[in-house]
Amino acid sequence: MTGSTPFSYIVNKQARKWETEHISVPFLDVEVIGKVRSFHKSFMEYQVTPLHSLKALSSELNVQNIWIKDESYRFGLNAFKVLGGSYAVGKYVAHKLGIDISDLTFEILKSSEMKERLGSITFVTATDGNHGRGIAWAAKQLGQKSVVFMPKGSSENRLNHIRKEGATASITELNYDDSVRMAKKYADENNGVFIQDSSWEGYEEIPTWIMQGYCTLIDETFEQLQAEGEEWPTHVFLQAGVGSFAGSILGYLLTRLGKNRPITIIVEPNEAACIFKSVEINDGKPHAVTGFMPTIMAGLACGEPSTVAWGLLRDYADMYISCPDYVSAKAMRMLANPLPGDPRVISGESGAVGLGVLSLIREGKAMDQLAAQLQMNEDSRILIISTEGDTDPEGYRKIVWDGMHPSA
Repeated sequence: MTGSTPFSYIVNKQARKWETEHISVPFLDVEVIGKVRSFHKSFMEYQVTPLHSLKALSSELNVQNIWIKDESYRFGLNAFKVLGGSYAVGKYVAHKLGIDISDLTFEILKSSEMKERLGSITFVTATDGNHGRGIAWAAKQLGQKSVVFMPKGSSENRLNHIRKEGATASITELNYDDSVRMAKKYADENNGVFIQDSSWEGYEEIPTWIMQGYCTLIDETFEQLQAEGEEWPTHVFLQAGVGSFAGSILGYLLTRLGKNRPITIIVEPNEAACIFKSVEINDGKPHAVTGFMPTIMAGLACGEPSTVAWGLLRDYADMYISCPDYVSAKAMRMLANPLPGDPRVISGESGAVGLGVLSLIREGKAMDQLAAQLQMNEDSRILIISTEGDTDPEGYRKIVWDGMHPSA
Protein backbone atom coordinates (compact mmCIF):
# COMPACT_ATOMS: atom_id res chain seq x y z
CA MET A 1 0.00 0.00 0.00
CA THR A 2 1.23 3.54 -0.66
CA GLY A 3 0.33 7.09 0.32
CA SER A 4 1.74 8.68 -2.85
CA THR A 5 -1.31 7.77 -4.94
CA PRO A 6 -4.83 9.25 -4.82
CA PHE A 7 -6.08 5.90 -3.57
CA SER A 8 -4.96 3.00 -1.40
CA TYR A 9 -4.00 -0.33 -2.89
CA ILE A 10 -2.91 -3.79 -1.84
CA VAL A 11 -1.06 -6.22 -4.11
CA ASN A 12 -2.02 -9.88 -3.73
CA LYS A 13 1.34 -11.62 -4.03
CA GLN A 14 -0.33 -15.01 -3.61
CA ALA A 15 -2.87 -14.63 -6.45
CA ARG A 16 -0.81 -16.57 -8.97
CA LYS A 17 0.62 -19.23 -6.65
CA TRP A 18 -2.26 -21.57 -7.51
CA GLU A 19 -1.37 -21.50 -11.19
CA THR A 20 -2.58 -24.42 -13.29
CA GLU A 21 -3.99 -24.57 -16.80
CA HIS A 22 -7.46 -25.00 -15.35
CA ILE A 23 -8.83 -23.78 -12.03
CA SER A 24 -12.10 -25.39 -10.98
CA VAL A 25 -14.99 -23.16 -9.94
CA PRO A 26 -17.80 -25.76 -9.96
CA PHE A 27 -20.74 -23.37 -9.61
CA LEU A 28 -19.48 -21.38 -12.61
CA ASP A 29 -18.52 -24.24 -14.92
CA VAL A 30 -19.19 -24.42 -18.66
CA GLU A 31 -22.45 -26.36 -18.25
CA VAL A 32 -23.82 -23.78 -15.81
CA ILE A 33 -22.89 -20.87 -18.10
CA GLY A 34 -24.66 -22.60 -20.99
CA LYS A 35 -27.85 -22.87 -18.96
CA VAL A 36 -27.63 -19.24 -17.88
CA ARG A 37 -27.17 -18.00 -21.44
CA SER A 38 -30.02 -20.14 -22.76
CA PHE A 39 -32.35 -18.83 -20.06
CA HIS A 40 -31.55 -15.19 -20.75
CA LYS A 41 -31.78 -15.68 -24.51
CA SER A 42 -35.38 -16.82 -24.02
CA PHE A 43 -36.37 -13.31 -22.90
CA MET A 44 -38.09 -11.27 -25.57
CA GLU A 45 -36.09 -8.26 -24.31
CA TYR A 46 -32.74 -10.00 -24.62
CA GLN A 47 -30.03 -8.32 -26.68
CA VAL A 48 -26.27 -8.50 -26.38
CA THR A 49 -25.15 -5.20 -24.83
CA PRO A 50 -22.51 -3.10 -26.63
CA LEU A 51 -18.78 -3.56 -26.22
CA HIS A 52 -17.24 -0.21 -27.10
CA SER A 53 -13.61 0.16 -28.17
CA LEU A 54 -12.15 3.50 -27.03
CA LYS A 55 -9.30 3.86 -29.51
CA ALA A 56 -8.66 7.56 -28.95
CA LEU A 57 -8.64 7.25 -25.17
CA SER A 58 -6.38 4.20 -25.44
CA SER A 59 -3.89 6.32 -27.35
CA GLU A 60 -4.22 9.16 -24.83
CA LEU A 61 -3.52 6.79 -21.92
CA ASN A 62 -0.81 4.93 -23.84
CA VAL A 63 -2.32 1.44 -23.79
CA GLN A 64 -3.17 -0.82 -26.73
CA ASN A 65 -6.94 -0.85 -26.19
CA ILE A 66 -9.69 -0.01 -23.72
CA TRP A 67 -13.03 -1.78 -24.03
CA ILE A 68 -16.18 -0.69 -22.19
CA LYS A 69 -18.97 -3.25 -21.79
CA ASP A 70 -22.06 -1.01 -21.63
CA GLU A 71 -24.78 -2.48 -19.40
CA SER A 72 -27.01 0.61 -19.63
CA TYR A 73 -28.78 -1.25 -22.47
CA ARG A 74 -29.71 -4.33 -20.42
CA PHE A 75 -33.43 -5.20 -20.81
CA GLY A 76 -34.36 -1.52 -20.85
CA LEU A 77 -33.55 -1.35 -17.12
CA ASN A 78 -30.30 0.64 -17.40
CA ALA A 79 -28.18 -1.79 -15.35
CA PHE A 80 -26.80 -5.32 -15.30
CA LYS A 81 -28.40 -6.45 -12.04
CA VAL A 82 -31.51 -7.93 -13.69
CA LEU A 83 -29.31 -10.72 -15.07
CA GLY A 84 -28.69 -12.13 -11.61
CA GLY A 85 -32.12 -11.41 -10.17
CA SER A 86 -34.06 -12.90 -13.09
CA TYR A 87 -31.92 -16.05 -13.16
CA ALA A 88 -32.36 -16.53 -9.40
CA VAL A 89 -36.13 -16.15 -9.78
CA GLY A 90 -36.05 -18.72 -12.61
CA LYS A 91 -33.95 -21.13 -10.54
CA TYR A 92 -36.28 -20.73 -7.57
CA VAL A 93 -39.31 -21.58 -9.70
CA ALA A 94 -37.52 -24.54 -11.31
CA HIS A 95 -36.48 -25.79 -7.87
CA LYS A 96 -40.03 -25.42 -6.55
CA LEU A 97 -41.44 -27.38 -9.48
CA GLY A 98 -38.71 -30.03 -9.32
CA ILE A 99 -37.46 -29.46 -12.87
CA ASP A 100 -34.21 -28.30 -14.47
CA ILE A 101 -34.02 -24.67 -15.52
CA SER A 102 -33.05 -25.91 -18.98
CA ASP A 103 -36.69 -26.92 -19.35
CA LEU A 104 -37.91 -23.42 -18.54
CA THR A 105 -38.02 -20.42 -20.83
CA PHE A 106 -39.09 -17.01 -19.68
CA GLU A 107 -42.20 -17.29 -21.86
CA ILE A 108 -43.19 -20.48 -20.05
CA LEU A 109 -42.60 -18.77 -16.71
CA LYS A 110 -44.89 -15.90 -17.75
CA SER A 111 -47.72 -18.17 -18.87
CA SER A 112 -51.06 -18.32 -17.08
CA GLU A 113 -50.64 -22.08 -16.66
CA MET A 114 -47.40 -21.52 -14.77
CA LYS A 115 -48.97 -18.85 -12.57
CA GLU A 116 -51.72 -21.32 -11.68
CA ARG A 117 -49.17 -23.98 -10.77
CA LEU A 118 -47.08 -21.61 -8.67
CA GLY A 119 -49.85 -19.75 -6.87
CA SER A 120 -49.09 -16.40 -5.31
CA ILE A 121 -45.45 -15.53 -4.51
CA THR A 122 -43.99 -12.39 -2.98
CA PHE A 123 -40.32 -11.78 -3.76
CA VAL A 124 -38.52 -9.67 -1.14
CA THR A 125 -35.18 -7.91 -1.36
CA ALA A 126 -33.06 -4.98 -0.20
CA THR A 127 -31.29 -2.74 -2.69
CA ASP A 128 -29.66 0.58 -3.47
CA GLY A 129 -31.80 0.56 -6.62
CA ASN A 130 -30.61 -1.61 -9.51
CA HIS A 131 -31.00 -5.07 -7.97
CA GLY A 132 -34.41 -4.19 -6.54
CA ARG A 133 -35.60 -2.86 -9.88
CA GLY A 134 -34.53 -6.11 -11.55
CA ILE A 135 -36.38 -8.23 -8.97
CA ALA A 136 -39.48 -6.04 -9.25
CA TRP A 137 -39.36 -6.32 -13.06
CA ALA A 138 -39.01 -10.12 -12.95
CA ALA A 139 -41.84 -10.46 -10.43
CA LYS A 140 -44.09 -8.25 -12.54
CA GLN A 141 -43.36 -10.32 -15.65
CA LEU A 142 -44.47 -13.44 -13.76
CA GLY A 143 -47.58 -11.77 -12.40
CA GLN A 144 -46.18 -11.95 -8.88
CA LYS A 145 -45.62 -9.41 -6.10
CA SER A 146 -42.42 -7.84 -4.82
CA VAL A 147 -41.43 -5.89 -1.72
CA VAL A 148 -38.24 -3.83 -1.79
CA PHE A 149 -36.36 -2.11 1.07
CA MET A 150 -33.78 0.61 0.34
CA PRO A 151 -31.11 2.02 2.66
CA LYS A 152 -31.15 5.55 4.07
CA GLY A 153 -29.99 8.12 1.56
CA SER A 154 -31.19 6.15 -1.47
CA SER A 155 -32.20 8.12 -4.55
CA GLU A 156 -35.89 9.01 -4.89
CA ASN A 157 -35.47 8.47 -8.63
CA ARG A 158 -34.36 4.90 -8.07
CA LEU A 159 -37.22 4.37 -5.63
CA ASN A 160 -39.72 5.59 -8.20
CA HIS A 161 -38.25 3.33 -10.90
CA ILE A 162 -38.80 0.34 -8.61
CA ARG A 163 -42.36 1.37 -7.82
CA LYS A 164 -43.10 1.72 -11.53
CA GLU A 165 -42.32 -1.99 -11.85
CA GLY A 166 -45.18 -2.70 -9.43
CA ALA A 167 -43.19 -3.22 -6.25
CA THR A 168 -44.09 -2.10 -2.75
CA ALA A 169 -40.90 -0.15 -2.08
CA SER A 170 -39.66 2.16 0.67
CA ILE A 171 -36.50 3.89 1.87
CA THR A 172 -35.55 2.84 5.40
CA GLU A 173 -33.59 4.67 8.10
CA LEU A 174 -30.96 1.93 8.03
CA ASN A 175 -27.72 1.32 6.16
CA TYR A 176 -27.55 -1.26 3.37
CA ASP A 177 -26.66 -4.29 5.47
CA ASP A 178 -29.30 -3.56 8.11
CA SER A 179 -31.83 -3.05 5.30
CA VAL A 180 -30.92 -6.55 4.09
CA ARG A 181 -31.66 -7.89 7.57
CA MET A 182 -34.98 -6.02 7.59
CA ALA A 183 -35.92 -7.55 4.23
CA LYS A 184 -34.99 -11.04 5.45
CA LYS A 185 -37.11 -10.60 8.57
CA TYR A 186 -40.05 -9.36 6.49
CA ALA A 187 -39.78 -12.34 4.13
CA ASP A 188 -39.62 -14.81 7.04
CA GLU A 189 -42.64 -13.28 8.78
CA ASN A 190 -44.78 -12.90 5.64
CA ASN A 191 -44.06 -16.14 3.79
CA GLY A 192 -42.03 -14.26 1.17
CA VAL A 193 -39.14 -15.44 -0.98
CA PHE A 194 -35.95 -13.59 -0.07
CA ILE A 195 -33.78 -12.88 -3.16
CA GLN A 196 -30.49 -11.22 -2.19
CA ASP A 197 -26.97 -11.17 -3.66
CA SER A 198 -25.48 -10.79 -0.18
CA SER A 199 -24.64 -14.17 1.35
CA TRP A 200 -23.72 -15.51 4.75
CA GLU A 201 -23.51 -18.89 6.44
CA GLY A 202 -26.89 -20.56 5.97
CA TYR A 203 -27.93 -18.30 3.07
CA GLU A 204 -25.80 -19.10 0.05
CA GLU A 205 -27.89 -20.97 -2.53
CA ILE A 206 -29.85 -18.02 -3.95
CA PRO A 207 -26.82 -15.66 -3.92
CA THR A 208 -24.96 -18.35 -5.88
CA TRP A 209 -27.75 -18.38 -8.48
CA ILE A 210 -27.49 -14.60 -8.74
CA MET A 211 -23.74 -14.81 -9.34
CA GLN A 212 -24.34 -17.40 -12.03
CA GLY A 213 -26.81 -15.04 -13.72
CA TYR A 214 -24.24 -12.25 -13.93
CA CYS A 215 -22.00 -14.42 -16.12
CA THR A 216 -24.12 -13.73 -19.19
CA LEU A 217 -22.43 -10.35 -19.61
CA ILE A 218 -18.86 -11.67 -19.51
CA ASP A 219 -19.73 -14.61 -21.77
CA GLU A 220 -21.13 -12.09 -24.26
CA THR A 221 -17.89 -10.12 -24.00
CA PHE A 222 -15.86 -13.22 -24.76
CA GLU A 223 -17.95 -13.84 -27.90
CA GLN A 224 -17.78 -10.20 -28.99
CA LEU A 225 -13.99 -10.14 -28.78
CA GLN A 226 -13.72 -13.43 -30.67
CA ALA A 227 -16.03 -12.14 -33.41
CA GLU A 228 -13.79 -9.09 -33.87
CA GLY A 229 -10.65 -11.24 -33.92
CA GLU A 230 -9.36 -9.50 -30.79
CA GLU A 231 -7.07 -10.99 -28.19
CA TRP A 232 -8.42 -11.38 -24.68
CA PRO A 233 -7.74 -8.42 -22.33
CA THR A 234 -4.58 -8.40 -20.26
CA HIS A 235 -6.31 -6.49 -17.43
CA VAL A 236 -9.85 -6.21 -16.09
CA PHE A 237 -11.16 -3.76 -13.49
CA LEU A 238 -14.06 -5.09 -11.38
CA GLN A 239 -16.00 -2.90 -8.97
CA ALA A 240 -17.18 -4.50 -5.74
CA GLY A 241 -20.00 -3.94 -3.29
CA VAL A 242 -20.60 -7.23 -1.44
CA GLY A 243 -18.38 -8.77 -4.12
CA SER A 244 -20.93 -10.94 -5.95
CA PHE A 245 -20.46 -9.24 -9.33
CA ALA A 246 -16.66 -9.19 -9.07
CA GLY A 247 -16.59 -12.79 -7.84
CA SER A 248 -18.84 -13.90 -10.67
CA ILE A 249 -16.67 -12.35 -13.38
CA LEU A 250 -13.43 -13.53 -11.79
CA GLY A 251 -14.87 -17.03 -11.37
CA TYR A 252 -15.79 -17.11 -15.06
CA LEU A 253 -12.28 -16.01 -16.03
CA LEU A 254 -10.74 -18.68 -13.82
CA THR A 255 -12.96 -21.36 -15.39
CA ARG A 256 -12.43 -20.19 -18.95
CA LEU A 257 -8.78 -19.10 -18.93
CA GLY A 258 -7.11 -20.48 -15.79
CA LYS A 259 -3.57 -19.12 -15.42
CA ASN A 260 -4.00 -17.13 -18.65
CA ARG A 261 -6.73 -14.96 -17.14
CA PRO A 262 -6.34 -11.16 -17.14
CA ILE A 263 -4.72 -9.36 -14.23
CA THR A 264 -7.76 -8.55 -12.09
CA ILE A 265 -8.11 -5.33 -10.09
CA ILE A 266 -10.92 -4.99 -7.51
CA VAL A 267 -12.13 -1.41 -6.98
CA GLU A 268 -14.28 -0.06 -4.11
CA PRO A 269 -15.26 3.35 -2.71
CA ASN A 270 -13.29 4.46 0.35
CA GLU A 271 -16.43 4.64 2.47
CA ALA A 272 -17.52 1.05 1.80
CA ALA A 273 -14.35 -0.91 1.08
CA CYS A 274 -15.23 -4.18 2.83
CA ILE A 275 -13.21 -6.39 0.48
CA PHE A 276 -10.19 -4.10 0.86
CA LYS A 277 -10.57 -4.11 4.66
CA SER A 278 -10.84 -7.91 4.72
CA VAL A 279 -7.67 -8.29 2.65
CA GLU A 280 -5.85 -5.69 4.76
CA ILE A 281 -6.64 -7.50 8.03
CA ASN A 282 -5.22 -10.59 6.34
CA ASP A 283 -6.62 -13.38 8.52
CA GLY A 284 -8.43 -15.10 5.64
CA LYS A 285 -11.87 -14.08 6.89
CA PRO A 286 -14.34 -11.50 5.55
CA HIS A 287 -14.70 -8.34 7.65
CA ALA A 288 -17.47 -5.75 7.65
CA VAL A 289 -17.45 -1.99 7.28
CA THR A 290 -20.12 -0.65 9.63
CA GLY A 291 -22.23 2.49 9.89
CA PHE A 292 -23.48 4.67 7.05
CA MET A 293 -21.47 4.73 3.87
CA PRO A 294 -21.81 8.16 2.21
CA THR A 295 -20.53 7.53 -1.30
CA ILE A 296 -21.94 8.50 -4.70
CA MET A 297 -21.29 4.89 -5.73
CA ALA A 298 -24.57 3.74 -4.20
CA GLY A 299 -24.44 0.35 -5.87
CA LEU A 300 -21.17 -0.35 -4.07
CA ALA A 301 -22.19 1.03 -0.65
CA CYS A 302 -22.25 -2.36 1.05
CA GLY A 303 -20.46 -3.19 4.27
CA GLU A 304 -20.42 -7.00 4.48
CA PRO A 305 -18.65 -9.23 1.94
CA SER A 306 -20.57 -12.08 0.34
CA THR A 307 -19.30 -15.38 1.72
CA VAL A 308 -19.77 -17.04 -1.69
CA ALA A 309 -17.63 -14.43 -3.47
CA TRP A 310 -15.07 -13.79 -0.73
CA GLY A 311 -12.89 -16.87 -1.27
CA LEU A 312 -12.52 -16.18 -5.01
CA LEU A 313 -11.66 -12.52 -4.46
CA ARG A 314 -9.25 -13.30 -1.61
CA ASP A 315 -7.35 -16.02 -3.45
CA TYR A 316 -7.32 -14.94 -7.08
CA ALA A 317 -7.66 -11.16 -7.49
CA ASP A 318 -4.32 -9.48 -8.20
CA MET A 319 -4.91 -6.06 -6.61
CA TYR A 320 -7.45 -4.31 -4.38
CA ILE A 321 -8.05 -0.56 -4.61
CA SER A 322 -10.02 1.77 -2.35
CA CYS A 323 -10.68 5.17 -3.92
CA PRO A 324 -12.50 8.48 -3.31
CA ASP A 325 -15.70 9.46 -5.09
CA TYR A 326 -14.06 11.97 -7.42
CA VAL A 327 -12.31 9.09 -9.21
CA SER A 328 -15.65 7.77 -10.46
CA ALA A 329 -17.02 11.26 -11.13
CA LYS A 330 -14.04 12.03 -13.36
CA ALA A 331 -14.62 8.86 -15.42
CA MET A 332 -18.33 9.66 -15.80
CA ARG A 333 -17.34 12.99 -17.36
CA MET A 334 -14.69 11.35 -19.56
CA LEU A 335 -17.22 8.88 -20.97
CA ALA A 336 -19.93 11.52 -21.42
CA ASN A 337 -17.47 13.82 -23.28
CA PRO A 338 -15.31 11.43 -25.32
CA LEU A 339 -12.26 12.19 -27.40
CA PRO A 340 -12.93 12.56 -31.16
CA GLY A 341 -13.75 9.20 -32.73
CA ASP A 342 -14.70 7.45 -29.48
CA PRO A 343 -18.36 6.65 -28.72
CA ARG A 344 -20.22 8.47 -25.94
CA VAL A 345 -21.08 6.19 -23.03
CA ILE A 346 -23.55 7.10 -20.29
CA SER A 347 -22.07 5.49 -17.21
CA GLY A 348 -23.36 5.93 -13.67
CA GLU A 349 -21.49 6.37 -10.43
CA SER A 350 -20.97 2.66 -9.79
CA GLY A 351 -20.28 1.89 -13.43
CA ALA A 352 -17.44 4.28 -14.27
CA VAL A 353 -15.07 3.87 -11.33
CA GLY A 354 -12.78 1.32 -12.99
CA LEU A 355 -12.02 3.72 -15.83
CA GLY A 356 -11.36 6.48 -13.31
CA VAL A 357 -8.73 4.38 -11.59
CA LEU A 358 -7.18 3.38 -14.91
CA SER A 359 -6.93 7.00 -16.04
CA LEU A 360 -5.09 8.00 -12.87
CA ILE A 361 -2.68 5.08 -13.16
CA ARG A 362 -1.76 6.04 -16.73
CA GLU A 363 -1.72 9.83 -16.48
CA GLY A 364 1.19 10.62 -14.20
CA LYS A 365 4.74 9.62 -13.39
CA ALA A 366 3.80 9.29 -9.73
CA MET A 367 1.91 6.11 -10.65
CA ASP A 368 4.74 4.39 -12.54
CA GLN A 369 5.47 2.03 -9.65
CA LEU A 370 1.84 0.94 -9.46
CA ALA A 371 1.66 0.48 -13.24
CA ALA A 372 4.79 -1.66 -13.08
CA GLN A 373 3.28 -3.83 -10.35
CA LEU A 374 0.27 -4.36 -12.60
CA GLN A 375 2.49 -5.06 -15.62
CA MET A 376 0.55 -2.30 -17.36
CA ASN A 377 2.16 -0.65 -20.39
CA GLU A 378 1.60 0.39 -24.01
CA ASP A 379 0.74 -3.23 -24.94
CA SER A 380 -2.00 -3.61 -22.32
CA ARG A 381 -5.57 -4.37 -23.32
CA ILE A 382 -8.03 -3.21 -20.65
CA LEU A 383 -11.61 -4.32 -20.02
CA ILE A 384 -13.95 -2.06 -18.02
CA ILE A 385 -17.54 -3.11 -17.28
CA SER A 386 -19.91 -0.16 -16.96
CA THR A 387 -22.53 -1.86 -14.84
CA GLU A 388 -25.10 0.95 -14.98
CA GLY A 389 -26.20 4.00 -16.91
CA ASP A 390 -27.75 7.13 -15.39
CA THR A 391 -29.95 5.23 -12.96
CA ASP A 392 -30.23 8.45 -10.95
CA PRO A 393 -30.57 11.07 -13.74
CA GLU A 394 -30.56 14.01 -11.34
CA GLY A 395 -27.37 12.86 -9.63
CA TYR A 396 -25.80 12.11 -13.00
CA ARG A 397 -26.44 15.64 -14.24
CA LYS A 398 -25.03 17.17 -11.04
CA ILE A 399 -21.78 15.35 -11.69
CA VAL A 400 -21.52 15.60 -15.48
CA TRP A 401 -23.18 19.00 -16.01
CA ASP A 402 -22.40 20.83 -12.80
CA GLY A 403 -19.02 19.37 -11.94
CA MET A 404 -19.94 17.91 -8.55
CA HIS A 405 -16.99 15.98 -7.04
CA PRO A 406 -14.26 17.71 -9.08
CA SER A 407 -10.96 15.92 -9.65
CA ALA A 408 -8.37 16.52 -6.97
